[in-house]
Amino acid sequence: MTELRRTELDREVVEIIEEIEAAGVPEWSAMSVESARRIEDEVFSGDDPPEVEFVRDLAIPGPESEIPIRVYRDADLGESADTATDSDDAPVLVYYHGGGWVLGTLDSIDGVCRRLVRRGECVVVSVDYRLAPEHPFPAAVDDAFAALRWVAENADAFCGDPDRLAVGGTSAGGNLAAVTALRAREVESAPDLARQFLLYPITDYAFDTDSYAENGDGPLLTESDMQWFWDSYLRSEVDGANPYASPLRAPDLSGLPPATVVTCGFDPLRDEGVAYAGRLESAGVEVRHDHHPDQPHGFLSTSESVSAADEALDELGSELRSL
Repeated sequence: MTELRRTELDREVVEIIEEIEAAGVPEWSAMSVESARRIEDEVFSGDDPPEVEFVRDLAIPGPESEIPIRVYRDADLGESADTATDSDDAPVLVYYHGGGWVLGTLDSIDGVCRRLVRRGECVVVSVDYRLAPEHPFPAAVDDAFAALRWVAENADAFCGDPDRLAVGGTSAGGNLAAVTALRAREVESAPDLARQFLLYPITDYAFDTDSYAENGDGPLLTESDMQWFWDSYLRSEVDGANPYASPLRAPDLSGLPPATVVTCGFDPLRDEGVAYAGRLESAGVEVRHDHHPDQPHGFLSTSESVSAADEALDELGSELRSL
């Protein structure tokens, strides 16, 4: 795993981190839930997101309450493709935001979703699942799966192709995407998935990896933050052993859809993401593992300023177009 650790932190990222530090943003775990949610929304909601032709906020039936979603589709598909045309049957990505199952909104992931829509020439459905600690595990898991089923049944309403359906997400959202893929494999009536996009995902309730030792003080995500997130999410430590909380602990990963796994060198979650990619591959699942040794957790949200993040989104867009 040596080559998958870290190099020097990208200078473009260093500038962003310095700006955040200068703004006096504490660690997430040092704030109240309410304050952390407000700050996360302010920091990650872009001021000038890319234009997308169609954006609609809806509420769909959930296991216990309505689930807010935001549907994106672009009539002028592709940010740089000269031959981009409108399509009646676009691939569909069901997307789960990050935030440790505690933070995050449709607005805080809005910029990433818009970029994926344009570069992937696809429909993106962003899911605002229930958050902990008010709604602990497995509330988010249940909402994530309910949203997938609804999208599969209603994709044609927004010109999406239910036969080219994927799940994806960042951090805790990557966890929910992986878990949703696991759950879909087990449920006979569940939709078939074309791919899972696991972007610096949480995959294990554990803090004993080399990446926690190297990156436990950050930047952007710390070990204390992750302990706070897990403590808020789980009803008890017993839940941490459940594969629907810790997909790395699933006894069998065979039969899952092809996966894209993105990991970062300066991320406490690096090694569990690397391990999940390895286990998928060992189980016979097609995997593209995209490791960024000079990037921190959350770097895809910096694509306006960081070249590596912009290029990584291009790669994701290419895979979405090919579904």
